[in-house]
Amino acid sequence: MLDLVRLRVLAAVAAHGSVTAAAAALHYTQPTVSHHLARLEAATGAKLVRRSGRGIRLTPEGEVLARRAAEIVGRVDAADAELAELVGLRTGRVRVGAFSSALSELVPPAAAALRGDHPNLELELTDLHPRVALEQLRAGELDLAIVFRYDDEQPNDGIRSTYLRDDPIHLLSRRTGETPADHRDSDWIAGCVNCRSELLQHCAEAGFTPRIAFTSDDVIVKQALVRAGLGVTTAPGLALRSHHAAGVRSTELPIVRRIYLATYGEPPDPPATRAFIEALKRVTLE
Repeated sequence: MLDLVRLRVLAAVAAHGSVTAAAAALHYTQPTVSHHLARLEAATGAKLVRRSGRGIRLTPEGEVLARRAAEIVGRVDAADAELAELVGLRTGRVRVGAFSSALSELVPPAAAALRGDHPNLELELTDLHPRVALEQLRAGELDLAIVFRYDDEQPNDGIRSTYLRDDPIHLLSRRTGETPADHRDSDWIAGCVNCRSELLQHCAEAGFTPRIAFTSDDVIVKQALVRAGLGVTTAPGLALRSHHAAGVRSTELPIVRRIYLATYGEPPDPPATRAFIEALKRVTLE
């Protein structure tokens, strides 16, 4: 039988990259971590780690078990939290991952409402790209994710999505009323390679490929470059609520991203998660 403590140790080694870092994270000594790894290898009959220079590396078998271990540990931690939350929501926690503009605009009023209703609940917030947030949700490292999509395709692998609102995309330039086609010869400021596909698609539909001169996902940096006359860019409306620089003009485009709440597994959600969802929906509709 696999021992939960030893699975937690293996997950920590995979997450932190070394015995030393795992020991520090778990508040164990290094010999204790090494002992648990050795006992886990004996229990499984598989070689899970191998020496690499002065450190260690997971074997392919170790990587497989570490991924499962992270999921198991996350689920056990979630179960601990659920049991605490069932005692009248007097204790417990909810772990939320969300993209930056949601964290700055949607989450704070929801967190304040949650604290007012349930002052003893612990709220953990992490700034994550939607793809990473969903991965952590599946692994049991989050209880709730706030994500966006540009289409209506829904995950079908245990993720449950609840629509919150649309978030229009704006062209940012130094004049209002412009379109991307007006800037077919301009320099563009685009997000990272994982975040610019919608911009590229929209420009392609307008008949040109944007000349990307600068790359940034920071709405403040992007607007500073626009204000300096170094290019044009796009930004979602939610981000513009957080920061809209003087001298930068915004024109709403026929593009929206849809914002969803995502949870994992069969309903009902744990009480603390439900409490945060209710608070978030309440402030979103206000």
